Amino acid sequence: MNQTSITLVGNAVTDVTVGATPNGIEYSTFRLATTTRRFDRGVGQWIDGDTSYVRITCWRKLARHVAESITKGDPVIVAGALKVREWANEDRRGISVEVDATSVGHDLARGVSAFTRAAKREHSSELESQEVDFVHAESNDGREVA
Repeated sequence: MNQTSITLVGNAVTDVTVGATPNGIEYSTFRLATTTRRFDRGVGQWIDGDTSYVRITCWRKLARHVAESITKGDPVIVAGALKVREWANEDRRGISVEVDATSVGHDLARGVSAFTRAAKREHSSELESQEVDFVHAESNDGREVA
């Protein structure tokens, strides 16, 4: 199976919401805004380009750690698998851009952060495909859902 890996740098524009699948697998979500920038030599300064908004989904221990570490407004770096999905409801159709995160951290180019190692906990991963389908099925109607 092919997947498109991506790394995004931006700001958390929502607080992290947490939940669990019907099978008890923890997840968390937040929205990330990322803005392209370029240096304009004529003006001698950086110019902001377009801003993209991406829904970030985290699973299991990453979900817990993100919920305890990231708040609205934080500068973050996210790595994961890109998902572009079409959705439709009675009124509208659209496209959502989402990332199933494998890593999330504060952007240390923009500030300092303190790291605390988490205690180890064992998790089963046999229901991974079911949990991803559950969260994405809830988000395909164009509404932000935890």
